[in-house]
Amino acid sequence: MKKISITLLVTFFIVNVYTQNKRTIDSLKQVIKTAKHDTSRISAYLAWGEQIYLNKPDSAFILWQKAQTLAENLLASHPLTIVADMAKKQLTAALNNIGYIYQQQGDIPRSLEFYSKGLKIQEEIGDKKGMASSFNNIGIIYNNLGDIPKALEYYGNGLKIQEEIGDKQGMASSFNNIGYIYNMQGDIPKALEYYSKSLKIREEIGDKKGMANSFNNIGVIYDDQGDIPKALEYHGKSLKLNEEIGDKQGMANSFNNIGYIYQMQGALPKALEYLGKSLKIREEIGDKKGMAYSFNSIGYIYNEQGDIPKTLEYLGKSLKIREEIGDKQGMAYSFNNIGAIYFAQNNMLKAKSCYEKSYRLSKELGYPENIERAASGLKKIYEKQGNYQLAYEYYKEEVLMHDSIQNQENYKKTMHQQAKYEYEKQKAVDSIAHTKAMEIKNLEIKRQEAVGSRQRIVIWFVVCGLLLVVVFSGFLFRLFMQKKKANRKLAQQNIEIQQKNEEITVQRDEIEAQRDKLSEQNTLLFEQKKEITDSINYAKRIQQAMLPDLAKCFITHMRDE
Repeated sequence: MKKISITLLVTFFIVNVYTQNKRTIDSLKQVIKTAKHDTSRISAYLAWGEQIYLNKPDSAFILWQKAQTLAENLLASHPLTIVADMAKKQLTAALNNIGYIYQQQGDIPRSLEFYSKGLKIQEEIGDKKGMASSFNNIGIIYNNLGDIPKALEYYGNGLKIQEEIGDKQGMASSFNNIGYIYNMQGDIPKALEYYSKSLKIREEIGDKKGMANSFNNIGVIYDDQGDIPKALEYHGKSLKLNEEIGDKQGMANSFNNIGYIYQMQGALPKALEYLGKSLKIREEIGDKKGMAYSFNSIGYIYNEQGDIPKTLEYLGKSLKIREEIGDKQGMAYSFNNIGAIYFAQNNMLKAKSCYEKSYRLSKELGYPENIERAASGLKKIYEKQGNYQLAYEYYKEEVLMHDSIQNQENYKKTMHQQAKYEYEKQKAVDSIAHTKAMEIKNLEIKRQEAVGSRQRIVIWFVVCGLLLVVVFSGFLFRLFMQKKKANRKLAQQNIEIQQKNEEITVQRDEIEAQRDKLSEQNTLLFEQKKEITDSINYAKRIQQAMLPDLAKCFITHMRDE
């Protein structure tokens, strides 16, 4: 136990000695030569790799492989001892670091393999900090592969553990990564919210590398929103910190982003200068994903200079790397870019093929900017081909995506979030600065209240307008329903009238039939009556002919002569 305690102290000392000077590396080499326990040697290899991986990633990779081998051998020979617990932690650190190198080299399957091995061991030994780190790393892999739900799931798992154990550096990384996803999905307020949370923590703990990364990401947001001065300001802050700490990959990213801004402003020589610096560093450190970005950007410069063969050459290099490393988002960009070149050359067949590939990938990823560009390209192709129905369908999607990413409300919320962050940062300096910050905040609040008041007025008018529309719509709807009801009633009445008419017709037919029958009977009676009358008259005439005229006789008899 005494030997183990001494080993733990030595390991603690070695792992926590992180300085960029020759004495530190010499000390680590000496530990490797003289240490009596493998746990000390493993810690020395891990620490040595950490010291040099920014500038010599290949050398760091070899050192971490040595640490892995030693840790695995130690576990095999001491499986059920206290030493095994330490060896497992060291093994997970080596696996994580090797996975990171594979990730930077674009070997995603190997990277995911090593991260997953490390996570499994961390879960066995209950290493929560290590588990959170592995969740974060695996989340990055899924993000690069375009599986956004999986990426957010792993980031969320990691963040939950980091908040539980108070791992501020880990929390900052998780906030940053979640912000990146929201940014790519076009949710700018959410992206800036998480970026600002990350930056605040990194400034609190003095994490310069993390601060440089946060400055870079915020700069990208301002660039996307068209605020070039702000974008250059934040990219400049990022570059300064990266140069200060010697982070070559960070420097390459900053050079690339600044070059891109100059390119968009039309300053092509300046853009090529910065993009060339970025590509050189990325090739030195084997950053394949970064190289793909550089090739793509340089290809654009050649395109603007009218050199189409060079343009297609560099865009092709970029696409090839992205396909190798499985970078779906990058592939979508490349297909769009190459499609645009073929379209300009009137090669509709190749242009359509590229745009369709980009569109499928973009829809799979769900990133509005990529979808907009691919839909726009397909719209133009179908317009040229005279297929206006399909052209209109893609045009509608293009407009929808454009509105999503260019929403002015996003920019306003971005400004508000940035003002809030600047205020919180200023408050932490000292009491005088705090007072000044309060004054600035009050002015900002008044300004926002004034803006808010104007917005409330506008909203009130909009609401009133909407209410009028709703009332008028309700009135029209009521009239429509009344008319519909009246029509139904009228239709019912028509049916009833028709039924009554049919009944009347039947009755009339019956009456006419009875009338005709009665008429026939009357005729018959009339004829019978006539026959009887004729018979009586005939008999009477016979009788009168046979009898004397009594009237005449009576009158003659009564005559007084």
